[in-house]
Amino acid sequence: MPHKITLTGSATGPLREYDRYVAFDMREKGSPSAPKGLKKSTFISYTVFVAKKAFNKTGLTKKSILHEKILIQGEPMLDIPIDECPGEVGVICFQITVLPNKNDKEKNESDAKKEPKKEDSAPSQEQKNTEPTKQGEEQEPVSQPVAKEDKEEAKTVQPEAQQTAAEEKKAEPQLKTLPNQPKGTQDLLSFDEIVVPEEFLKTRPNPEKTQKVIDFVKRTGRLDEPLTIEKDSKVLKDGYRRYIVAKTVKMDKVPVVYEYQK
Repeated sequence: MPHKITLTGSATGPLREYDRYVAFDMREKGSPSAPKGLKKSTFISYTVFVAKKAFNKTGLTKKSILHEKILIQGEPMLDIPIDECPGEVGVICFQITVLPNKNDKEKNESDAKKEPKKEDSAPSQEQKNTEPTKQGEEQEPVSQPVAKEDKEEAKTVQPEAQQTAAEEKKAEPQLKTLPNQPKGTQDLLSFDEIVVPEEFLKTRPNPEKTQKVIDFVKRTGRLDEPLTIEKDSKVLKDGYRRYIVAKTVKMDKVPVVYEYQK
């Protein structure tokens, strides 16, 4: 009987497309409580290979695969070329399923309960935005006064959108420098938590600049700048040279500043 494997989670790196299949990386953490006397298992990285037809049926895209929770069922394979399989274990996918989000279900149920009350009292913001388009599709012969009203409604929506954008910027936490860390540091992360994209792994930083950073760390005991990390996915966005230096000098944790997804 061939070995079977099941993975759950989100992709930890960008989607790679080939002629007849696509590939992406995932990782899972072992059990936190290993049997007494044995070492605890750490993160294991996987590279999943999915046929294009099966992947297209899921409706996933290059961006959504980094955020959607998916279920992979397949077989492990260890003789895949390392250029195509950066993960420790290759997985040939037989079935891929997008798992529902519990938070989305609760929001949909609560919104469904509130919808009748909103319809009786006043139209919602989404209804205001869709009403002009519906009127244009169903009632093509419209008089000029109605067209002017639609323009006035569109003008009122723009200031509200600008206000919400300004509120989101204010809601983002301001940078706070941690003690004995470079300016702008928001957090300290271990190497196991950081996901390095494939395009960084293919590059080689300039040796002279890398040596300067190593000399700075030896002299001060810290990095000169924090690494830029995406908040939710922990994907490295900037600072690959400093990442390599920190790993070379065996630092326990590295300073990071978060980049919020838009």
